[in-house]
Amino acid sequence: MEESSTKIPDRLDGPDGLSIRRWLALYAAWLLALGLPALWMLRRTGVAWQELFVHPGQFTTPADGVLKLLIFGFYISLCCTFLPLPTGWLVSALAMRDVALTASLTMTTLTIAGIGAAASTVANLHDYHLFTWMLRHHRIARLRDTRLVHASGRWFARQPFAILVVFNIIPIPIDVIRMLAATARYPLGPFAAANFIGRWVRYAVIAAVTYLMGDRGWLISVALLAVAVVGGLARLVARRLARRGGSGTGGRDAATM
Repeated sequence: MEESSTKIPDRLDGPDGLSIRRWLALYAAWLLALGLPALWMLRRTGVAWQELFVHPGQFTTPADGVLKLLIFGFYISLCCTFLPLPTGWLVSALAMRDVALTASLTMTTLTIAGIGAAASTVANLHDYHLFTWMLRHHRIARLRDTRLVHASGRWFARQPFAILVVFNIIPIPIDVIRMLAATARYPLGPFAAANFIGRWVRYAVIAAVTYLMGDRGWLISVALLAVAVVGGLARLVARRLARRGGSGTGGRDAATM
């Protein structure tokens, strides 16, 4: 029974069984549950919200810690394929010694990794549902019939859970595995579990290393942000070059005809 619940369905031509409206309502409720208390607590501090980010070390009370976690969870929940915001830098920033929620390496790591993994799982589920919605359109659904998708699907079907875990641990610019999981209709339960485990490991490593670096922990956060910015610019340049190449080819083809 457990094995069948983690298998990829044999047929993909029927209804996918997901309610996109229900998911969007749940996703909105999740964001409101994090965002509204954060706004209320931020107003109660009596300082401008910019101060929390410019001088985070000055906010050290337990209530301030809760506020930081709410903002952290809200931000990470937004970071998906359709809003590709970087996550690693904020995980590291929250684990710096003068910002950390506790004076304990273990508690800081467990707290940041746990909340970050939960928020990332929500964001990845958002991806899954949006990809599924897109695949309901016939033109996009045709992708399932391409050789590349068939080959990728066979590879993914061998060990889908393990592949999802590994790809959530490895920081890569575009997580094609989430697209592949939605295309293959991998069950939501194992999908969420694999995402949580992988992201927990990734964030735990980042948080622990940052905390252990002490006063130099900010270097990890800056480095991760720089890598994310460079990666984002590289993707943007690649897309523009691809468009120019496509338009140029189209122009030559039209001229030939």
